[in-house]
Amino acid sequence: MFEMWKIRKTFVDDVNIITKLAIAVILFFFVILVHQFDFILYLAIMMFLLLMVFNGVKWGITFAFVGVAIVFSIISSFFMIFYGDGTHTIFKFGFMHITTESLFRGLHLALRTITISCFGILIAFTSHIVMVFYSLMQHLKVKPKVAYAFMAAIRMVPLMITSLIQLRHSLKMRYQVIAPQHYKGIKRLKHLFIPLLSQNIRKAHQLSVAMEKKGFKDGPRTYYYHAPFSYKDILLVIIVVALVIVAYLLWQTFPITGINDIRLNDFS
Repeated sequence: MFEMWKIRKTFVDDVNIITKLAIAVILFFFVILVHQFDFILYLAIMMFLLLMVFNGVKWGITFAFVGVAIVFSIISSFFMIFYGDGTHTIFKFGFMHITTESLFRGLHLALRTITISCFGILIAFTSHIVMVFYSLMQHLKVKPKVAYAFMAAIRMVPLMITSLIQLRHSLKMRYQVIAPQHYKGIKRLKHLFIPLLSQNIRKAHQLSVAMEKKGFKDGPRTYYYHAPFSYKDILLVIIVVALVIVAYLLWQTFPITGINDIRLNDFS
């Protein structure tokens, strides 16, 4: 999906998508059970390093995605920071009450989100959309009609964007020879969305007819692409487990805040 931004290939690109998704699910439930602030902080750092080393995408693009993830993580933690409970008040104004406990709980929630987001971005950067559906069909027995339908729908997105750009350019030329009152406000939206909708309905119909003629239906079939499991799947599992262990050892050896349970109302 992000091939245009790839500058190098790593072994994670060859890991089966099922393995990546399984690790992501296990990691998600694991971080929910982590209530030690320093542990989740080190774990977020480990997942960030994993992303930076093995994503293979331009650094600018990677930092942009990580930056967006951090912003959304912090925003999601505001409610817990501003309206949480605690005994050590930092700031209070009206119903807004920020305490040391609520601040660290909010940051703990943000770090959980960042940890999962970094691994999720790694999956997105190292997975080809075609191989995702082939793997699901070959190993999880997803029906070919369903998988190919989703694959075709995703492939339609860049076509829709191209059609939108071409239509906007055409309308700019047309608007030079007609009166402004004919393309102001709602009329401009009609000129844009109605042709775009009709064009893509026609393309979708043509695609569905072509798929039907080529036999894209349920039943036994062969595959041009194969998505096997390999030693690289085991290697990724080992690396993720090793990073979790390293984060745990760093928490035990070099504690930063010393907060052993973020759920307590007083961890001074």
